[in-house]
Amino acid sequence: MAFPTAVNDQITDSVTQSNVQVIASAPGQAIGGLYQVVSSVLALASQNSTANQQNSNTISSAVTTNCVKVLIDSKESTVKK
Repeated sequence: MAFPTAVNDQITDSVTQSNVQVIASAPGQAIGGLYQVVSSVLALASQNSTANQQNSNTISSAVTTNCVKVLIDSKESTVKK
């Protein structure tokens, strides 16, 4: 220590070591949190992409069914004449 104090050196060393431990572990914890957030965002993006594709397939199926119905109806109307 730079100058003598009334506090025991072991106490000041202990407090200093605990402060160093907190400061040293902060970057690792921050990166861990960042990785968790990024993985959650990517998982949600994949789920949204899958849901959008399923909805698009449902709409495509409905459009195809409607087109076939129109074709059949037009063919029946020409046959009746």
